[in-house]
Amino acid sequence: MDQDHGATDKVKLTADDTSEDELHTSLQQPSRTLKSTAQQDSSFNEPRSRSREHTLAREGYGFRTTSRIASSAGTPVVEHSLHSLSISAPSPIPDMHGLGWPAKSTVSRLNETPQERAAREAKLAAAVRTLLEGIGEDPDREGLVRTPERYAKALLWMTKGYEERLTDVINDAIFAEDHDEMVIVRDIDVFSLCEHHLVPFTGKISIGYIPNGLVLGLSKLARIAETFSRRLQVQERLTRQIAIAVEEAIRPMGVAVVMEATHLCMCMRGVQKPGSTTVTSTMRGAFREKAKTREEFLTLIRTPQYSR
Repeated sequence: MDQDHGATDKVKLTADDTSEDELHTSLQQPSRTLKSTAQQDSSFNEPRSRSREHTLAREGYGFRTTSRIASSAGTPVVEHSLHSLSISAPSPIPDMHGLGWPAKSTVSRLNETPQERAAREAKLAAAVRTLLEGIGEDPDREGLVRTPERYAKALLWMTKGYEERLTDVINDAIFAEDHDEMVIVRDIDVFSLCEHHLVPFTGKISIGYIPNGLVLGLSKLARIAETFSRRLQVQERLTRQIAIAVEEAIRPMGVAVVMEATHLCMCMRGVQKPGSTTVTSTMRGAFREKAKTREEFLTLIRTPQYSR
């Protein structure tokens, strides 16, 4: 479920004036801290160097477990574990398990035993048998007798993104690199299930970011897209989740994601318009703030592919 807390809703903390007790208080009263900080600093929304401040974004996935707080005077960075502060108020990071917008029973699925997995498959198979009976079919005829079990296994595989932690997906493939130009992986094929009708939508995703001292393994961009697409989705949320995951993983100067997809819920039912496509985009940081940067990204992802 999408928990949109806003990209600019952040709490600014520095080592010069923030103790652990004050950090505890600021997390309990985020709106008051945000208001007072914004009043003191007229340039609150301007981009800043990561080495001079750390912001606790009120969104994210929880796979970054430490808060790096550096003073404005350039003193050594202090690391605080969010879990070690014994914060009684809800964490600004909504998902401590690193799953990103987990569903109601996602955690139980993540940690289930083989016996619990078998029970889940049996429950799904029984539900599919009921569906077959509901549409007037005979679930005991030769062609359908094993369909409930097959579909149960297939559906669990098609939604395996619920069982993947982003920290495991990224797997420490984050590298320090002095590169501050745009990095783009484009035309990533994705397949997902529309959560409104449980029918597929398929398309391509292009992901770009501008590093800020760290780069992400190229294959991890595709894996992040795969993780979120293997869940019940709407295209708008899928696009945004990918962007936020990249942003939280490496804190780049900006992230851009564009997705173009065909939805079978529009093609094979309802309005029945085959050939129609839906395009969504999420622009964050420099891509949102600078028109030329955004234009460069959009131009590069539309350039014809090189062919020999």
